[in-house]
This record gives sequence, C-alpha cells and structure tokens, in this order.
Amino acid sequence: MPTPPEFPPAREPIAAPPALDDGTYSHIREPRGDGLALDGTWHQISPRYVVSQLLQEILGVVVVAIVAIVVFMIADQPWVFGIAGIIVFFQLVSLVILPRQAKALGYMLRGDDIVFRKGILWQRMVAVPYGRMQLIDITHGPLDRLFGVAKLKMVTAAASTGVEIPGLSQAAADALRDTLIEVAETRRTGL
Repeated sequence: MPTPPEFPPAREPIAAPPALDDGTYSHIREPRGDGLALDGTWHQISPRYVVSQLLQEILGVVVVAIVAIVVFMIADQPWVFGIAGIIVFFQLVSLVILPRQAKALGYMLRGDDIVFRKGILWQRMVAVPYGRMQLIDITHGPLDRLFGVAKLKMVTAAASTGVEIPGLSQAAADALRDTLIEVAETRRTGL
C-alpha cells in the first residue's frame, strides 16, 4: 500500500502592511456554499475602483451611441442602431453586476503564497508561490489615476498563473508590491 506523501509544515502567514486595508470594502462577498478554508486574512479592493469602472463603462456607452449616430448620418444605414443597441445592452449589464463583482475580489497573503480570488458565479482562485514570482508591476490608466486606484500584476514563468489585482489604492499597491518583492527575494526557487 503506498504511503501518503509528507509535506513540510506550512509557514505562518506573512504580516500584511496596514495600508492594504485602508479604504477598502469591509467584508468579502462569499459565494454560497462551502468555500475553501484558508489560513489568513482576506484583503479587498477600494470602492473607488467601482466608480472608476462605472465611469469608463458610461463613457463607452456614449462613444458607441455617437459612433452609431455618425454612421447613420453619413451612410444612412439604420442597422447600426441594432448593433449599437446590442453593445450598449452588454455594457449596461456589466454596469449592473460590477459592484457585486468588486466585492468578491480579494487576496490573501499566506506563508508560502498569495491567493487571489474573484467571481460569484464563475469563481477563480489562484495561488501564486512567492518564490516563483518573476515580475511585479503596477499599472493605472488616466481614470484610475484620477480616482487613486491601480492594478498590481504578478507574472510567473507559467502564463496561466499570472494574476492581476485591480482596484488597489495607490498606497496599497505600493505596499503590496514592496512586501511581495521582499518576501519573494527570500523564497526564490530554481526553475
């Protein structure tokens, strides 16, 4: 009979900088049913991310409407309103579900990895080992800068495990990047 594998004991979760929880949602939205029992504290994103995304979606609706009107006036093709209507419908659906999606985004700093989760209906949970991180990048567009939010991207050798955490405040993104770099330097593993 095969013997079960023995794993080394798990490390204690790393200390999270206080900036990670400043101005974020207070409670992560859990999917119905039993979730995974993980050792750590969930951190969430800033509500300003929702405002930024809502404004971007509204601007998208306006652009689609203007393009449809211009094409109709120039080419006298009424079918453009049908296509524009379909695009606007999907943008409006996105506007409605965006706040719920944002409350389901979270990340946890554990002893050996960072866990990112998102989604209510289609759930995704990714654990990225600290030692496998190759690049940690912070990006933000013009509207994100206006609202003070940023996206932190972690890249590993495996393309499928690259994780993006949107909606972090600038201070939280900087603190998380610095923490991840510091921990990753002590946990480097060979390829």
